[in-house]
Parts: sequence; C-alpha cells; structure tokens
Amino acid sequence: LCCQCGVPIPPNPANMCVGCLRAQVDITEGIPKQGTVHFCKQCERYLQPPGTWIQCALESRELLALCLKKIKASLSKVRLIDAGFIWTEPHSKRLKLKLTVQKEVINGAVLQQVFVVEYVVQSQMCEDCHRIEAKDFWKAVVQVRQKTVHKKTFYYLEQLILKHRLHQNTLRIKEIHDGLDFYYYSKQHAQKMVDFLQCTVPSRSKSSQRLISHDIHSNVYNYKSTFSVEIVPICKDNVVCLSPKLAQSLGNMSQICVCIRVTSTIHLIDPRTLQIAEIDGNTYWRHPFNSLFHPKQLEEFIIMDINRVHEKKKGAGAGARSNKHTLAEAWVRKTSELDTDHQYFCCTHLGHILNPGDLVLGFDLANCNLNDEFANKMNPQHIPDVVLIKKSYDRSRRQRRRNWKLKELERDREATDTDDERQYQDFLEDLEEDETIRKNVNIYRNADIPVESDTDDDGAPRISLAEMLEDLHISQDATGGEGAEMLT
Repeated sequence: LCCQCGVPIPPNPANMCVGCLRAQVDITEGIPKQGTVHFCKQCERYLQPPGTWIQCALESRELLALCLKKIKASLSKVRLIDAGFIWTEPHSKRLKLKLTVQKEVINGAVLQQVFVVEYVVQSQMCEDCHRIEAKDFWKAVVQVRQKTVHKKTFYYLEQLILKHRLHQNTLRIKEIHDGLDFYYYSKQHAQKMVDFLQCTVPSRSKSSQRLISHDIHSNVYNYKSTFSVEIVPICKDNVVCLSPKLAQSLGNMSQICVCIRVTSTIHLIDPRTLQIAEIDGNTYWRHPFNSLFHPKQLEEFIIMDINRVHEKKKGAGAGARSNKHTLAEAWVRKTSELDTDHQYFCCTHLGHILNPGDLVLGFDLANCNLNDEFANKMNPQHIPDVVLIKKSYDRSRRQRRRNWKLKELERDREATDTDDERQYQDFLEDLEEDETIRKNVNIYRNADIPVESDTDDDGAPRISLAEMLEDLHISQDATGGEGAEMLT
C-alpha cells in the first residue's frame, strides 16, 4: 500500500504511488518555464549569445539547440530524455518546447516528468543590419575614376556589375563628377570588387588604410581601407596618337589610330591599313597616350565618292588585320561647307557600311590645333586630313524604335544634365552597333514599345528579339490585389 494514500501499488523503493511522489517531489524545480529569444527581422537570424547570429528555420534542429542552450545550466541536475516543438502560430511571437526529463528521487526511485517551456521572440536588429541601415558606416570604399569627358566606359561597367551581381554587398553607391564610390562593410568585399574591375577594364589600383581605433589589451585594430581604381582615359570612338616606340611594337602601326572598343583591353584599328591591336592596362601605363579630341568635337561629313580597296600590301612586320571592316578611300565634304567646293580625301575602315550620299561623323585634323606631344613630333604628311568614326543615323527615329531597355544601379546621384542623357544615348547606340560588347550585357525587352516591321528600315543597326531577356514583372491584377479580380 502507498504510505500516503493507501492505494495498492507495485512495490518500489519510495513506497509511494506516482501521484503522491510527484506531489512530494518536483524534479522540474529550478528549470525556468519561460525565456526570451532575440530575432532580427532584416536578415531573419536568431541571436546565439554572446554575439553570434545564426540562420534557423522554424521548428528546426538548429533552433531547438539554440533554445536548449538557454536552459542548459538548469538541466544539469536532471536527465533530458526527449525534446520537441509544440506547434504555434508563425506570427504569434511564441516558441513552445515540450521537454521530457528523468531524475532519481527518494530511495533510488526514478521519476519521469513532461513539461512545457515557452519562449517569447523579441525583435532586435543585429549589428550587420544596423550598419547597413545607417548607410554611413563603412570599413572599405572603392573609388573608381576615369579622367575623361565621356562616361561610355562607366555605363558599360555598370551593366557588367549588374550582370555578375557584384552590387549586392555594397552599403551605398555614390556617383560623383568623374566616377563612382562603392562603400562596403568588409575589406574582403571591396577587394573582390577591385579584382573584378581589373579583370573587366584596363585599370590600375592602389590601396591605403587609416587607423580608427584599437584596443591594446586584446590587440584589436579597427581600420578604414580605401581602394583607388583608375581606368585608362580612353573611350570608344576616340582618336589617339601612339608613341613611336609603342606603334612599332604593335606591328609598325600608324601612330594615328581609332579606338573601336574598350573591354578588358583597348582595341585599336589603323584606318589606313585595317591593322588591329589590343593594349592591356600594364602596357598602357608603361606607354601612356591620350585622346586627341572630345566627342563634342565630332563633325558631320557627307560621302561624295568612295572606292573599296580590296588588296593592300602589308608592310614589314605588320600585325593582324580586321576581317569585320573594309578598307576604302573616300572623298568627303563637311555638311557645314556644302556651299563651297572644298573636299577632303581620307582612308577609312568603314567601307562595308558607307555609300555615296551617306552622312558620317568624324574628326577634322587638317583644320585643328593638336596639343599632343607625339602628334606634334609627327611628319605632317603622315597625319590624315580627316578620320571618319561612325555612320550617322537619325537619332530621334532610333529612340522611337528602340524596343529594349537596360537596368541601372541604385545610387546616390548628383544632378543629371542633358549632356549625361546624350552620352547615355551614345552608349545605347554603341550596343546596337557592336555585337561583341552586347554579349556581356543583359538586355531586356521593353513591352511598352511595339515591334515595328522592317519594311521602313533605314539601315540603322538594331538588336534582335533573340538577344533580349524577358523582364519579370508581377502584375498586381494577376495576383488578385486590391481592386482586382482573382484570375481563375
């Protein structure tokens, strides 16, 4: 018989029934039945004391271990048999744990008991999210600069960053007059950005760091790092004058060349011979050269007569020639001088797209003052009168027919002017004309502009639908939003 209530029981060391034994002894005494768990809403992580934030799904093993650690000291006097979650509403801010414990009580009797521990989920922003929200806290900055008037290279670089998703770790992107500043929380992310820039555009970089604070007892130092990346000051469609030594090393090219593309290297072409060359960043900084003209100095010419040159004898030690261009000799006249008889003779690499009567943009070297150390030392007979750059099309018509668009980085802008808009339109036209650059850019279809037929095509280059990506837009109506009918 039970010594307390007299109920017949199987014999046990305590001589008590289970009910009386539990009334006498509470093995869960000292174990807290309530607790708190800190949760960051921004990154959806839980705080694991003292300062670690971990990612845990609801009712996962990781979250169970996190909750048990909070009462680990209290569970040292009992034996934990089983632990599991009791289902609660996901938005209730409550976590309930069902624990089964055992403990040896009076005279060696083992008592097992089940109880519930309830945790309240409290919101607390973690340090990483706090710094991101502050937007002013940064440990590393990458300053990208290019000393040019035109921003073509920056527009191309922006699309590469978007395609490879390198802007995800930035705290802030700030646009200034001659470049961009990328702010990062860690030096490793900034270094990754610098490595990416050096692989995609010809550039050079240097770094420095400034001591903010340090703890002499724990040997902890807090630095702010600055990475300066300088991109070569050469853009597409620039006319450049190479040094004699560099021109000779590139296969005896002419010193006056046209930059047809800037990717990881500078692509040059000799308009007299179609000879091409690529100059990487290291070669450029050893033998620097500058652009002879600004894009605003482009003048419009009209083709009076043009003859394709099919055979051109190669010079001694000449390098490779371009297969995408056709050499031609042309007589041109400025559209501003149509009332005169003055014409210019020039060699051009655009023979495959030019015909008599076409308008073409170029630079007039015969009537300008060249302020360049290499050009001033050249023999005047070797300097062409005119260098043709690209065929001219109706810009307003091209804009109306452009049924594609590009994405842009979210950045703090300075006041944009009409010149920036003109430069951006130049970049879009370059994408239409150059397939090689287009392969590195994500182009999205603009559903707002209908696809026109090609019957009224004026010959302007266009991007085919096969090269465009569909831009994902979740319509408010299709998802049964406010004021919309649910689709069935």
